[in-house]
Amino acid sequence: MAGTGESPLNRAEQFIWLTARVLEQRRFAHHFLKGSADAVETALAAYLNEDGGYGHALEPDLRGPVSQPLHTAHALSVLDSIGRCDGLRVERICRFLTDVSTKEGALPALLPSQRGYPAAPFIPIVDDPPAELLATGPVVGLLHRNAVWHAWLFRATDFCWAAVDALQVSHPYEIEAAVAFLDGAPDRSRAEAAADRLGRLVRDQRLAVLDPEQRAEYPVAAGYAPGEQHFPYDYARAPESLARRWFTDAEMDLSLDHLAAGQEADGGWPVTWRQWAPGTALEGRPLVTLRALRTLRAHGRGLG
Repeated sequence: MAGTGESPLNRAEQFIWLTARVLEQRRFAHHFLKGSADAVETALAAYLNEDGGYGHALEPDLRGPVSQPLHTAHALSVLDSIGRCDGLRVERICRFLTDVSTKEGALPALLPSQRGYPAAPFIPIVDDPPAELLATGPVVGLLHRNAVWHAWLFRATDFCWAAVDALQVSHPYEIEAAVAFLDGAPDRSRAEAAADRLGRLVRDQRLAVLDPEQRAEYPVAAGYAPGEQHFPYDYARAPESLARRWFTDAEMDLSLDHLAAGQEADGGWPVTWRQWAPGTALEGRPLVTLRALRTLRAHGRGLG
């Protein structure tokens, strides 16, 4: 039986066992309790569809069984986190990505097949969805970082470069997607130059709360929930990220202090985006909690 100590990790463990889906329980066990990667992959397989994509509310804000790019990107991030982003499993995913890409060879955020199933009201369903950096950037960056070769990556990579180069006014989630692409892009000198420019954009447009005690002075992006702001750790999830260069050590430490202090009495971290249904909020908190724990550990913060 798990311990009942009051360390942040023990408190989070109790929260995970109490509230999380099997997948997040298995992921927690793998990352923090020496659990097996096989168990994580087995749990993830429950969300896999015959078309090679993932559905079944793997991304909690999209309900229903149909495969979607956002679900599939989520699945890739899970595989990456357990060192399984290779082989036939990724070949199958890349075939799905090829099948659902737009004429630009990139990914829309949401396919019209979602129509008829519940979905967050802030993710619009349209008949001919455009390609988006938000959906494509993290997938392309992750595949490059894992040295995956597939024909889908050629045009998708070109799309991401063009989208990143065109960014003039943005919002935090789009910047996160750009960073995810740049952190894996093979052309490292170009990625560093692009990241430097985006770092200036983030600071000029005040897209990162640099002083948590003054967060009321920072804007909330259009369409975001009240208080749905981003901090340095949201962009630089690990010290090796190019986004880490955007912030001073003091700014990074302040943000990590804020993240650590965000753990709630039940051991979990809160969801900051708009909550539109009870079940999605319940499923979202373990995901946020895992991300907080992994971010704190990556930056050398002790979890007890």
